[in-house]
Amino acid sequence: MKYKITNYTYKKAKQLGVKVLPSINKTKKIDVYKNNKKIASIGALGMNDYPTYILKNGIKFANTRRRLYRIRHKKDMNVKGTNGWYANKLLW
Repeated sequence: MKYKITNYTYKKAKQLGVKVLPSINKTKKIDVYKNNKKIASIGALGMNDYPTYILKNGIKFANTRRRLYRIRHKKDMNVKGTNGWYANKLLW
């Protein structure tokens, strides 16, 4: 199962000054590159994310899932440049 990177994620990547490509790690969704160097592999393959929830269940449900994700991963997403930080910024 290959993850299709959404326009939402491409837009967020551009804002952060990074490039995103499908991950070469078969358990992850996206590889994040800066200056042509891979800096992170993010998103567990098989798990949904904010843009996927919007498509499948609508914005209200997606916003609820986003809020719960951020509560659950609060420790992971506070340090800039970490996998958790990029996952929050690009997928949520």
